[in-house]
Amino acid sequence: MQQVIEKLLILQDRDRRILHIREQLARVQPEREAMEGKAASTQATLDAVQARAKQVESERKRLEMEADSKKQQIERYALQQFQTKRNEEYRALAHEIDICNKDVTGLEDGQLELMEQAETLQKQAAGANREADETRKTAEGHLRELAAREKSLRDELAAMEGNRHELTIGVDERALRHYERVLHNKGDNVVVGIEHGVCGGCHTRFPVQLVVSCRAAKEMVTCPNCSRILYYTPDMDLAAAD
Repeated sequence: MQQVIEKLLILQDRDRRILHIREQLARVQPEREAMEGKAASTQATLDAVQARAKQVESERKRLEMEADSKKQQIERYALQQFQTKRNEEYRALAHEIDICNKDVTGLEDGQLELMEQAETLQKQAAGANREADETRKTAEGHLRELAAREKSLRDELAAMEGNRHELTIGVDERALRHYERVLHNKGDNVVVGIEHGVCGGCHTRFPVQLVVSCRAAKEMVTCPNCSRILYYTPDMDLAAAD
């Protein structure tokens, strides 16, 4: 039985490595998505600022065209004033010119306000562009590293799993089945030492008879609480419960 335990310990070391690699691989995709998400977020911020800048420029041009239209209308009213000989019509045209001039003033004020917004947005866009560019470059570098790490881990995992069967050769079938079952249920801590009379897995305290059986190593001894396979080495303290 001691030889079986030794083989199971070697198998357990392999399985721990396999599980560790799988855990590392499981973290790759979330890390990749986080980097891609960060890059996408900074790009989205840049796109939003640029879209707002275009909107502001479009609005400024609209006001400019509207102001030009009002100025042309003022010119037409002024020409009509020059041509009319009726005082009533002259005053009516003067009133319309005043209204147009006020409209032009409002439109030009609006243009100035939009120009200030455009200047602010231009600065924001420059900053957002730098951040997006830096984030993109960082993400690209990190994603390359992740891809290389993932490939290395997958290659190692394939090698580890590929010859795992060789480590089970010569292991008692009953012991191996029990090992596989506990591995599935408890994780990679299947074969545990017994020291100070307690289970190295769940820390249950054992009666003396079980400790003695474990030390004798004539048969497979398992923890009555967690079913882990128990083993003893001379350097362990066998103090057990009375």
